[in-house]
Amino acid sequence: METPLLFLCYPKCSTCRKAEKWLDAKGIACEPRDIKALNPSAGEIEAWRSLCGLPLKKFFNTSGNSYKNLGLKDKLPLMNESEQIELLASDGMLVKRPILVGPDFVLVGFDEDEWERRTIQK
Repeated sequence: METPLLFLCYPKCSTCRKAEKWLDAKGIACEPRDIKALNPSAGEIEAWRSLCGLPLKKFFNTSGNSYKNLGLKDKLPLMNESEQIELLASDGMLVKRPILVGPDFVLVGFDEDEWERRTIQK
């Protein structure tokens, strides 16, 4: 039996709900995790970034209230990677969602075509 994918989401997020419905419709087993209740650790963020190769900035929820309230648009460019990772690990609402973590991939944000390519067409 395959290990379910890790699905980090915020239950009130419409994009997360859309992604969850997509996963259910495709019959893809996943372990949901509320990103606000159990935010990613610094170690998880570093591992996921390493696995997906995305720039750290792509992990930030730039449209969220936490991002805006902290003035991160101006502050992020002045922060080093360690500071950015610690910031992401401090508040799940700063993290872009949903995130789908598999054994050999990490998908940040819901792009149906990309999710299809990485989870189904193997």
